[in-house]
Amino acid sequence: MRKIIVIGGGAAGMMAAIEAARNGAEVILYEKNEKLGKKLFITGKGRCNLTNACDMEDLQKSVMKNHKFLYSAFQNFNNWETIGFFEDLGLATKIERGNRVFPASDHSSDVIKALEQELKHQGVEVFLKTKVKNVIEQQNKVTGVTLENGKKVMADAVIVTTGGLSYQLTGSTGDGFRFAKALGHKVTELSPALVPMTVNEDWVPRLQGLSLRNVRVSIKNKKKVLYEEFGEMLFTHYGISGPLILSASSVVLEELKKENLRLKIDLKPALSEDQLDDRILRDFEQDKNKQFKNVLGNLLPAKMIPVVIELSGIPPEKKVNEINKKERRRLLETMKELSMTVNGVRGYEEAIITRGGVDVKEINPATMESKKKKDLYFAGEVLDVDAVTGGFNLQIAWSTAMAAARAASRE
Repeated sequence: MRKIIVIGGGAAGMMAAIEAARNGAEVILYEKNEKLGKKLFITGKGRCNLTNACDMEDLQKSVMKNHKFLYSAFQNFNNWETIGFFEDLGLATKIERGNRVFPASDHSSDVIKALEQELKHQGVEVFLKTKVKNVIEQQNKVTGVTLENGKKVMADAVIVTTGGLSYQLTGSTGDGFRFAKALGHKVTELSPALVPMTVNEDWVPRLQGLSLRNVRVSIKNKKKVLYEEFGEMLFTHYGISGPLILSASSVVLEELKKENLRLKIDLKPALSEDQLDDRILRDFEQDKNKQFKNVLGNLLPAKMIPVVIELSGIPPEKKVNEINKKERRRLLETMKELSMTVNGVRGYEEAIITRGGVDVKEINPATMESKKKKDLYFAGEVLDVDAVTGGFNLQIAWSTAMAAARAASRE
């Protein structure tokens, strides 16, 4: 019987421990927190977006970095198998907008509970509040770990599933990167990803807390369109956030490190310019004797009206019947192309995931085993792979954990 140590009790760690035990291995799981799945608990705003019910092509396309590396892992344990895995554990699931898969109960705690019960059922030894100090190696082969209290625990294989650097309060403090470097692995440049963005414009903080639905966001580097998508976003005291912006951050991150980018919001993507102009004219006709500042209630959220008036350059007290065609055009352009300058992203404490990690050139994509040290495996966010929002990053965790567990538990 193979003895396997899993370091880290997050999504990838729990999945790896379960699968290794199912394959007949004796498994020990070490977690430095007081409970398992701390980061899993807060994913999807506490609802846990388990995976995405898309086809394989879209699954591959969702990965922003090193997508080819994941081809084998996705083929051997795909998103539909993830859904089946949880359904078999008694966790009912549901599919929502954008093919996002959630537990039917809307509680991430139910996902963690299902995994914990299966760990117990499979006889996995779980040690909480236990920190691993380092991974032991002899003659290019991993043989166990040293715990913080100095105790050495020997094993036939070690699977590192320690996460990245995002949400450090959940325990993601980069331990796995340290282990990898100590064992001769390259760790690529690390940066926050799926993270809110900061902007230059001083009118943005005035919209703090305003959420926009059904808008189109595009981000350009001079004339080149880097990102364009339809959905939801949110204004904050420092800039912008929400699903559209988090996904955009992962797409434009590398460009943003070099220079500021131009972001435009189409507040009325369902209407062409001509249709919007007709709509504005109709509203103006109905209220022709009112002041401009009092006629935009049907077109814009209340919080946004003063900002749009200011950006359009039309005097707020001006009577609607005095507004000329040129001024109306400025209003239309402000609504169709609300522009701002993106100058950076927020830090790891607000990032959903970490971009960068253990260099995948040094990892076998079929087994997640190190090419440098025998019986050393990596899975989940510790690897240099990341995807957009929508359940894709958790699917990376499940698939890579499965590959590592299956390979590590083979005699």
